[in-house]
Amino acid sequence: MRAVTALSVVVLGSAGIGHAVLSNLDSDISRVDAFKDMKNRPRAGDGMNVLMVGTDGRDEITKEERRKYRLGGAPCHCTDTIMIVHISEDRERASVVSLPRDSYAETPGHTDRTTGEHHKGHPLKLNAAYAEGGPQLTIRTVENMTRVKIDHYLEVDFTSFMKTVDVLGGVKICTVQPLKDSYTGLDLAPGTHTLMGGQALQYVRSRHLDGASDLSRMKRQQRFLAALIDRATSSGILLNPLKFRDVTRAVLGSVRADEGFGTDELLTLGRAMRDFSPSSSEFTTVPIGQMGYKVEGVGSTLKWDPVKSRRLFDALREDKPLAAPKPKPKGPAPVRVPVDPKQIRVQVENGTHTSGLGKRVDDALAATGFRTTKAPRNAKDRAVERTVVAYDPRWDQSAKSLAAALPGSELKPVKGQGATLKVIAGADFEKVVKVRPADPPQESGTVVRGDEVVCGKE
Repeated sequence: MRAVTALSVVVLGSAGIGHAVLSNLDSDISRVDAFKDMKNRPRAGDGMNVLMVGTDGRDEITKEERRKYRLGGAPCHCTDTIMIVHISEDRERASVVSLPRDSYAETPGHTDRTTGEHHKGHPLKLNAAYAEGGPQLTIRTVENMTRVKIDHYLEVDFTSFMKTVDVLGGVKICTVQPLKDSYTGLDLAPGTHTLMGGQALQYVRSRHLDGASDLSRMKRQQRFLAALIDRATSSGILLNPLKFRDVTRAVLGSVRADEGFGTDELLTLGRAMRDFSPSSSEFTTVPIGQMGYKVEGVGSTLKWDPVKSRRLFDALREDKPLAAPKPKPKGPAPVRVPVDPKQIRVQVENGTHTSGLGKRVDDALAATGFRTTKAPRNAKDRAVERTVVAYDPRWDQSAKSLAAALPGSELKPVKGQGATLKVIAGADFEKVVKVRPADPPQESGTVVRGDEVVCGKE
């Protein structure tokens, strides 16, 4: 998850300042021979593929920061985030694919870097490959699973993550629901927040906010990366040589990279990506075919969907977008709501004597995604002046989402009503406005663009 900061190295190169700023920074990068003696590798495709991993290193974090941001305990020396970042050949698109750390994987034969013992290929969780064989085994395992050739390797830890966010002046994150995780200490009220390094680390680490665990966390990591790109490209930082140097030094000073990823690569890539923005990026997670796949000696894993994941990695190899371009919507942008309309069941009633009003409201709500009964009926009271959204208090977030589609409507809690919400159309009804969920869909394999998840991009 800290690997999100590594992409900022690429983005920050777009200032085109040249060797005068970056040449002295090259020596700050810790190097790792990530591709030593590798054979039988996948065929190279177009574009560039960077494997970015986040480790739980915390050597330079103070005792106060460890206490404040819940960073106690010993590091596991494993990767808790793994991403493939594909930069298109024309340098106009970045595709980020999150690989869940608990993915079922099979290693190729290798030598254990701790014991020196040679192992045949065996099953394990993907994040354990790093502890057993370091960057080389991680790369080889990922290449075997995806058949995507990795061109460069970047490794980021807690320290580099916090430094980078701080030197950028924080990153803006918005949420429509409260986010509270007692494990990391994250506590965000609904609204927009500028997160500095420590709080940003809590945000991308949290995995106990809901039942989706790692899948939910990866979604927030992708949202954060889009926001970080937005911050780096829209704040003027790239046009200020001194600020650019400070940000780049914060990133490069505490990452590890392969020996071939240096100043020249940063400059070449950065100049080509001068106009990069959140709308140029797309994010997804490998499609999961089976949750809780039990493996003896390994435990519960996530098994990838073989057909959908193959299609995803084919797109990376062929340098194609992960999803078809979305047409620009006509009219006002949809209102962002806390609950996806597809999850909300609605019964419409006509609270007036206007013939056909119930059907008109039902049709309009269905058109914007609500699960209406498609059987509107007349209300007992036919003299309703203001449209009412009646709901069981247990479904208050769904009610707020429905009310957002009915401007001027009144929310009316009704205990024991159940999961189906009721709309009583009143004389004031004019129209239904389009709404969409504030958060992208949770399911693995869903592709979102960066501009769809950053704040203030309605």
